[in-house]
Formats: sequence, structure tokens, C-alpha cells
Amino acid sequence: MLDVRRLYMLKTVAARGSITAAAHSLALTAGAVSQQLAALRSEVGVDLLRPDGRTVALTDAGRVLLEHADRILSAVEEAESAMAAVRGTVGATATLAALPSTVTRIVAPALTALGSRHPQLTVTCSITDRAQLRELALGTVDVVLGQRYHHLPDTTPRGIDVSPLLDDPLLVVTAADRGDDRPVALRELATHPLAVPPPTTECGQAVLQGCQQAGFTPAPRFITADIAAQLTLARSGLATALVPRTAIDPTTPGIRAVPIADHPVQRLLFAATRHTENANPTTTAVVAALRTAAREGHTASP
Repeated sequence: MLDVRRLYMLKTVAARGSITAAAHSLALTAGAVSQQLAALRSEVGVDLLRPDGRTVALTDAGRVLLEHADRILSAVEEAESAMAAVRGTVGATATLAALPSTVTRIVAPALTALGSRHPQLTVTCSITDRAQLRELALGTVDVVLGQRYHHLPDTTPRGIDVSPLLDDPLLVVTAADRGDDRPVALRELATHPLAVPPPTTECGQAVLQGCQQAGFTPAPRFITADIAAQLTLARSGLATALVPRTAIDPTTPGIRAVPIADHPVQRLLFAATRHTENANPTTTAVVAALRTAAREGHTASP
């Protein structure tokens, strides 16, 4: 009988592209992963992986087995969710991946509320901009607090359930003594010294395409994904920043944050979980706390 853990290792290697990267994500040594995959190869009697430059790739047999592994692993998770639903109680652990821009207004209040309502639950939180939905699909996290910009393609993987939390527009942030509180046309920023995220990030792409839709290609003065740095540059009068409303503390002194008038750049913040027929009480509790925090944080907009 095939070992479910070895099938999961095969799936992880295929997703990560190398045994070393898979071992790192599994908190194992590369030798341990290689040994388990060698045992899986002996069980099926055919090669599953082949060298591909500095990485590895699935053989034809490996792709066939991975298709079955996906169904098997989904069935195992479905069984776990069904048992959790029968128990009807929130579990002891959960993992959450969240965007840095959501920590102050959503993540921190949500985790505080969870600690009060479910003191037995420990939530391990990864704060990152990178590939959260892929980690969710791989099973390394249970809930993702993610984003999707409305004018960019939806890249949600198959088998992921998305629960919308709120629409979060980018605001034009400058020093408090620059201008008034009227909305600013995006095309007006063509002459501003801008502080924007790198174009390799989702927010950077959203800003770039939004500006192009407004009729210009931005030539930023500062490029950084660090929102605290963007706000500091704006406060000092060195740059104009485009920052999500949720990422701005309404009590921050020395800045002016106003809406975009003509070509709004807006992201949907969502909570995502792996799809199961039976709702898991633990992930349901985490998503509910995120939704409440998002709703309450939205009322305290700058």
C-alpha cells in the first residue's frame, strides 16, 4: 500500500522544483526526503523524477502518480475535516499566512479576539508577500489572508475557497502640508516623485497598470515594498506614495491620505482555505475573526 506521507513528499518536490527546497519546507534533511522518495520509487517500480538542470521534474509516471496523489491527499483532508465537524470544537493549532499590510488593522485584532474566545487555540502566523495561495494548496498553511487587485487577473488555484473580507483602495499619501483633502486624479501623479513597490510585486503591478490606464508610465524616485518606508518618505515630503487604506494607521501624524479620483486602484482582501465538503471548526473560527476585524478596522479609516 502506498504511503500517504511519501505521496505528499512527491507533491512537495514537484511544487518546489528540488529535493533541497522541498526538504526545507518540510523541516527535513534532503537525505531523508531522498530516502523516502527512493522507497516510493521501489513501491511503484518506475522512476518518478528526472534531473532537469539544477532542479528535478516529474517523469510521465510521476505525473500520473501525482494526479492520484492529489485526490488521495484531498480525501484524507476531507476525512479530517469531517471528523473535526463531528467533534464540533475548535482545535489546538492553526497556521495563518497574511500580508504585512494587514497586520495592524486586521491580523493583530483578529488574533487577540481568537485568544479570548478560544484560549486553547494557538495560531502560528507567517507574515509574507510571497505565494501564500501556493502554500495553502500545498497544505503548509491552513488560512491565507490574501489580496487580489480588481484590474488584474484572478489567479486563485483550483480547490481553494475564497471568503471576501473588504475592498481596500490605494490612497495617495503625501506630507500633511501638501495640498488639501480633495481626491487626486491619478494622472496628476505623473509629475510627482513617487515611492512605489517593485513591479515584481502584486501591488507594484497594480500601480503600474493603473498609471498606464491613466495615460502615463510612472518613473518612481523610490522603489520599496516596505510600507513604513513609503510613509516615512511621504511624511518627509520626499515622495508621494500609493498605499492601501488598511495599511495606514489613522493616528499617524504628519501625512495626508486622500482617494484617487479618476482611476481607482483597489484590492479585494480575502480569507482563503482549502475546499472541503465539511467545514472545519478551527479554520472557520479563524476566518470569522478575520472578517470581524476587517469590518471593524474598515470603520477606522484615515
